[in-house]
Amino acid sequence: MKEQGRIEGQQSLNRLGIRNVNTVWWNLNTPTLYEHALQRHEALLAQNGPLVVRTGQYTGRSPKDKYVVREPSTEDTIWWGPVNQEFDEKRYQALRARLCAYLQGKDLYVEDCYVGAELETQLPIRVITESAWHKLFARNMFLTERDPQKLAEHEPSFHVIHAPGFNADPDLDGTRSEVFVLVHFGRNEVIIGGTAYAGEIKKSMFTVMNYFLPRSGVLSMHCSANYGKDENDVALFFGLSGTGKTTLSADPNRTLIGDDEHGWSDNGVFNFEGGCYAKVIRLDPKTEPEIYNTTRMFGTILENVAIAARTRILDLDSDALTENTRASYPLRAIPNASETGRAGHPNKIIMLTCDAFGVLPPVARLDSDQAMYHFLSGYTAKVAGTERGVTEPQATFSACFGAPFLALHPGIYAKLLGERIKKHKVDAWLINTGWSGGPFGVGSRIDLPHTRAMVRAVLEGKLEDAPTKKDPIFGVQVPESVPDVPSGVLQPRDTWEDGAAYDDQARKLAGMFIDNFKKFEEEVSGGVKKAGPRAG
Repeated sequence: MKEQGRIEGQQSLNRLGIRNVNTVWWNLNTPTLYEHALQRHEALLAQNGPLVVRTGQYTGRSPKDKYVVREPSTEDTIWWGPVNQEFDEKRYQALRARLCAYLQGKDLYVEDCYVGAELETQLPIRVITESAWHKLFARNMFLTERDPQKLAEHEPSFHVIHAPGFNADPDLDGTRSEVFVLVHFGRNEVIIGGTAYAGEIKKSMFTVMNYFLPRSGVLSMHCSANYGKDENDVALFFGLSGTGKTTLSADPNRTLIGDDEHGWSDNGVFNFEGGCYAKVIRLDPKTEPEIYNTTRMFGTILENVAIAARTRILDLDSDALTENTRASYPLRAIPNASETGRAGHPNKIIMLTCDAFGVLPPVARLDSDQAMYHFLSGYTAKVAGTERGVTEPQATFSACFGAPFLALHPGIYAKLLGERIKKHKVDAWLINTGWSGGPFGVGSRIDLPHTRAMVRAVLEGKLEDAPTKKDPIFGVQVPESVPDVPSGVLQPRDTWEDGAAYDDQARKLAGMFIDNFKKFEEEVSGGVKKAGPRAG
């Protein structure tokens, strides 16, 4: 075994069962990783400097191929079910042994880094992968160590072993397909294979943080965050992929804390990550200039973005490979990003939904009970490409706006959120970034400039005393006017040509909310139970 960049690193890999590999490249910097990725034909260099990669067959997450190993230390605490499918420990050991055998003779890339910007709860991790560009992805997305001495002494508390070229055998291994994402909390490790989609690395560690932090009284959240005039003017944006977390939190007049994963402790809000992983399909340089500029920047990884082979010019409008084209870039690529990844306690919470039915108002105020109801419901639409098999928006309910990544029961996260909303007197709002004037296929997506104006009005406090109208079905308070937004946009029924058709769709969606919430009714207060829509 030859090693570059770390002394006595072989022993740490041997302890993991990784032996007889070729060269291990430790903690290479970004320019060197560029050279490796290009020399190994893993990527193309695009005009202006980003690295363009292909993830092959899988261009989105594979949630049905994610499992948690059932083992004694955690089996009584995991939220078992469709999200956290159990995996037999003996089969895990057998699959892991074959994975380690596969890695023999290969070059490996190692990134020592951290998850979590709050030092008291920070998790040191080690990512081990067989490709240079996935190592660069880890370097972009997690928090790096700049001190050479501390880096040399790095002791990971969790490992990610990533081998996209190794496929599982479903008959032999007990997996659903050749893809596997296996979390073993007893061994403090994740093993990933069969897919080159880099989001699996990022989201597996989000699941890990969703296990550890709430057990220490810290709320882990699937949200973006920014702050305004100072670090106590904090806003959180909850939402699943495609609802606008990254886009709406990248505001030139506010400081970006992070775009996707955060914790909320007694000290305030902190980012889990050191980078962003933004969707870039049909990115508009006029309405999303900060994110657009990252696609023309050295250090950015572009996944499955179309590129002209001769000129190396990008085509962000092309969905030839997938709708889920992605950019991974360091947080510092955003001009007004926080240097610390930390801030105070939020005073505003915005819950984002992408309503494919076209019946929810584009902006509405929530009382505390309604905030808890919508947090547990987590209604949105899965946007095309974010998961395998999703080719157009589909209505879904995802508890806490992040059910695929919850390791514990949703009630645990909801309880922590409710306590913090009450303690810090947080205002909550629902913003629909989905359809207006009809459902998907009939209506149109709500204009981004209008959505930005609504968000701006919320964050600047311009709607706190504004007159509102109660939605007759969903019960939320809809402002009668918002600065820079046409009044006809605010009441969804008024945007439909056929009011009766709107009523039918609204009652249909209300019934879906009610049916979905039945599983939570025994765990919530009477106020929260009554905070949902009326089907009649």
